[in-house]
Order: sequence, then structure tokens, then C-alpha cells
Amino acid sequence: MAAAAPLFPNSLAPFSTNPSSASPSPRLGRPSFPARFEQPPPLLPPRKRDAAARTKKKKNPWLDPFDDGEDPDMEYGSLFADGKQEEDPRPPDNPDSPYGFLKFPMGYNVEIAGLALKVRGDVRRCCCVVSGGVYENLLFFPAIQLIKDRYPGVQVDVVASARGKQAYELNKNVRWANVYDPDDDFPEPGDYVDMIGLLKSRYYDMVLSTKLAGLGHASFLFMTSARDRVSYIYPDVNAAGAGLLLSETFTAESTNLSDGGYNMYQQMVDWLGRPFRSVPRHPVPPLKVSISKKVKEVVEGKVRNAGAEKGKYVVIHGLESDSKASMQSRGDTDSLLPLTLWAEIAEGIRGVRPIFVIPHEKERENVEEIIGEDASIVFITTPGQLAALINDSFGVIATNTAAIQLANAREKPSIALFSSEMKARLFIPNPEEKKCTVVSSKTGKLIDIDVEAVKKSMQIFDVFLALA
Repeated sequence: MAAAAPLFPNSLAPFSTNPSSASPSPRLGRPSFPARFEQPPPLLPPRKRDAAARTKKKKNPWLDPFDDGEDPDMEYGSLFADGKQEEDPRPPDNPDSPYGFLKFPMGYNVEIAGLALKVRGDVRRCCCVVSGGVYENLLFFPAIQLIKDRYPGVQVDVVASARGKQAYELNKNVRWANVYDPDDDFPEPGDYVDMIGLLKSRYYDMVLSTKLAGLGHASFLFMTSARDRVSYIYPDVNAAGAGLLLSETFTAESTNLSDGGYNMYQQMVDWLGRPFRSVPRHPVPPLKVSISKKVKEVVEGKVRNAGAEKGKYVVIHGLESDSKASMQSRGDTDSLLPLTLWAEIAEGIRGVRPIFVIPHEKERENVEEIIGEDASIVFITTPGQLAALINDSFGVIATNTAAIQLANAREKPSIALFSSEMKARLFIPNPEEKKCTVVSSKTGKLIDIDVEAVKKSMQIFDVFLALA
């Protein structure tokens, strides 16, 4: 009987006829293999994108853990994706029509919406939720100017506290300023829902927030339905879950953002001015304020009633008071001096008349009692009137209040009094460029400041008096 045919006639021969070659070596090393399998195949070189992706910061690791950012090998340059955004191509609203003209919600006017609105990330409407009072909102002005420079034609709105909103009468880049205190942990339900509805109905492309966000504030920003939701978050466990609802996050260095001083918004400003394809990095503009003609006229009347003349007085700001109009910074609570020390400082002023700014009318009697009944006193509570008063003055002597920042913005010679050198470096970087002389206390308490050192620093006024 013939032998049975093999089941697989074309089957391969075994790797080796020697059975001992396939068995593992008695040593602990790797087993021996045939010659053609001894060298493993060479590994492929790593892709260029993988190397760049490891060093590139992820957009938001909470949203997509596999998002390594943009592809560095992709070439851009088309008309719809390169360069800055253009002005809004939509026709203007008709002011004579009670119903408006071509005022469609976002997504319902696609026939004239450019492709770059999505590809390039254009921002037509931006809302800034700014935490804090007058001082913090005043230091946010450079960020607003950076937004206007980075996104031409953008409309910027602001949501701030009642005190913080007053600062935006000095900013012409802001369209609307709404009162809503983002620092209130337990807002009224009616106010909360009303503000969310207001922000949703404006169809913002970007919402920026300087309040440290947890899950609650991140939910508030998420419900605005904005495309980009950017905010600071807590540096501790209170930030848990906030990154899931935000597009971009910045971890604050401390729970009080105002501790950063003048550059307290440095992380957000760096992100706003970042380079993008053919758009270079935008420099941070200096702090500038604009004063309306009506406010100037009101302040001129107050100066005349105080017995002073325009350009021939020095503003003294930072009197100790319990009023909310003191315009202090949350990062420096020790920034007010008692009247007794201000009386000693005012004795060293020569050639010009000191004007004492009081935040409340109840302080007028105290100033007249200590300084004298012939003292020039001006009652001012708004940053707009304070800026107009400083603009018409010869110089400023103030503690770390909004007055010293307004003096630097209007390029007026000033003397700044601080509780320590560290606070002075934080809130007034490069004081020589701003015509500012800094005098700090050596004990870390503002009340222990050297009055004689303040009087000696008044030589800066003598120099400008000689030039005038």
C-alpha cells in the first residue's frame, strides 16, 4: 500500500535539523537562533513630529490626553488661514430700524462668515471677567489693548464688580461694562441666571477670566457657550474638575493673584500675545488711560473750589480711611498712612500747593483739624476723576494705591511710598523710566516709613519746576 500523501505537500522545512540548536542554552542568556534571525531588524528612526510633540505644550491635557498640539510639518499660508484676522465683513446695524439690520446670531449667517473664523481662530466678540476692585481692573488695561492689537476689529466687553466697573470710564477699548461680582461665592440665583443669559445672548467667541476658577466658576464660563474659555485656576485641590470645562488654563502661583503686583496677569498676557504661524509675538503695551472732556470739567471745578490752580498743585493720595474708595490693591493691604504722617510730609512741599484727596466726606473735618482750615481738600471716589485730577497736577505723592499707577500712565513725576522694597519692585518695575521715586519702609510696616527720606525725594519736583 502506497504511503499516504502528506497533508501539506509544500510545507516548510524546520528551522534546524539539529534539535539541540532550538533548545535553550543552559546559561541564562538568550537562546540561540538561526543565522538569518540572529540580528533583529533595525528600528525605524523616530518621526520628527513625535520629537516636537514631546516638547510642545498641550493645549489642555484635561480635554484630550492624546492632543499633542498642531502638526509642525503641516504647511499653512492659504488666504483663509494665514495672518491676522480682518475687520468684520458684516454690514453695520441700521440705527433707524427698531428691529436692527442683519443682526443674526452666531451660526445663522454662514453665507458671509469667513472660513478663517474657525480655521484661524478669529475673535469677533470677547468678554473679560475681571476679579477685584479698581486697582486690579486698572492693571488689566494692557491686556485689553493687547486683545485689540492681536484681533483687529474685536469688540471687548467686561464683567466686573461695582467698584471695578468704574475704572472703564478710562478705557475707550471697552464696548460694554456690566456689574456682576465674580468674587461673590454665593450670588443671588436671579442675578446668576440673568448674567448667564446675558452672556449667552451676545455669542462671544472668547471669554477670559482672572478669577481663580474651581468647578463652580468653570461651570459659569462653560454655560456662556463661548468657543474659547480661558481662565486662571487654583493652585491647589480646589481646581479639581475645572480643566474639563475650560479651553485654556493658567495655574496661579498663589490663591491671591494680586500678589504678583504690576505683572499679575503675566501668564494670560503671554498666551494672548503668543506667536501664531506668520503672526509674530505681540509685545505687552504700557498702561495708558484716556480721560473724557466732561470729567475734566468737573474736576477743574473741584480744584478751583479747593483754592488751587491747574498745574500748580501736588496730589496727596493714600489717607487712612475705612472707605471702599481708597483704591487699594488686594496684594498690598498695608498701603494707607494716618493724617499725622501726611502733615509732616506736606511740610516739605515747596513751590506748589498740596491737595489732599479724601475718599469720604467724613474725613474732611479730620484734615481741617490736623492740617489746617486753609488746606486744599478734594472729595473724589471714582478713578476717572482721580485721573483727571492727576492729569492737571504737577506731581503725585501717594502710597500703593491706584493714584500711583495713574500718575505713571499720565507720565507725571511721582513719589511712591511702600511698606517694603519687595512690594515696591513688584508694583512699580523700572521706576526710573516712569519718573517715579520709590521710598520704602525698612521695618516692613508702612507706618514706620522715614519722613525725612520722603522730604529728600521731593527734589524730583524741584528738577521739573526748574524745567517748567
